Amino acid sequence: VRGVFDSVASKYDLMNDLMSAGLHRAWKAYTVQVANLKPGERALDIAGGTGDLSRAFARKVGESGLVVHTDINEAML
Repeated sequence: VRGVFDSVASKYDLMNDLMSAGLHRAWKAYTVQVANLKPGERALDIAGGTGDLSRAFARKVGESGLVVHTDINEAML
């Protein structure tokens, strides 16, 4: 599995756009909305891929909060 994701890491977001017709972006926006993070809070993004959710969470928690992003594939990070 790691090898497969390593091989597509540089085009992962584009592949998601094409395979879901962009719907994955709506799913992620919904996830950020229902997470309802506030400034100063913490979030953990496990298997976070290219980090787009982590970046959105970071905007919500601000400088006083903390977001930790991890993924098995170093190429994704």
